[in-house]
Amino acid sequence: MLYAISFPKICITSVPYPKIRTPCPPRGHLASTRLRVLASLPEPNGAKTEYTPWLIVGLGNPGNKYHGTRHNVGFEMIDRVSQAEGILMNTIQSKALIGIGSIGEVPILLAKPQTYVNFSGESVGPLAAYYQVPLRHILLVYDEMSLPNGVLRLQPKGGHGHHNGVKSVMEHLDGRREFPRFCIGIGNPPGAMDMKAYLLQKFSAIEREQVLVLNSAYGEHWKKVSSGSF
Repeated sequence: MLYAISFPKICITSVPYPKIRTPCPPRGHLASTRLRVLASLPEPNGAKTEYTPWLIVGLGNPGNKYHGTRHNVGFEMIDRVSQAEGILMNTIQSKALIGIGSIGEVPILLAKPQTYVNFSGESVGPLAAYYQVPLRHILLVYDEMSLPNGVLRLQPKGGHGHHNGVKSVMEHLDGRREFPRFCIGIGNPPGAMDMKAYLLQKFSAIEREQVLVLNSAYGEHWKKVSSGSF
């Protein structure tokens, strides 16, 4: 069994990134508990085991217009985890749709920024600061054109690779880049096709099946990331 511990609201965080003031959430609208979950079984010395929370963020654009497009594979992965783990995505905080729960004994915060991809950092920075998530536990899930469609690359850190969403996240984490990523391959635009048009295009039936297979294997990939074995 797991249970959450509530804490008094803290409006100025002690996390070193980003250097911002986090506004107090209004009652009845935002999550009322800090993202800290303890195992019910005590250690031999009587103390309970505490797990460091993870912030898992999928990048994408909000609205039905963008549902199923290549640029929204980050959102799709979050939806998959939410459904599989029974985590309700029913709260708006820091310009993001969020859900609080756990994968096994590890507490997690799922987030889908509603700022549009290029401004995703406006959600990630404040959420990381408010929930006091260390940089190494911020997992970013996003589309990657340098990989073939349906191929996943796990990275412990890296640059933004000209991805404006990742660039925004780094900017709102004081330029830090030491956070893990799920890079989901979507392939390159064919011929002289405009890159923006390609990103906002929906997958073909074959491409969609490849992405679905990848999403269904999230558990295996999560074990590698959460254990640091990648």
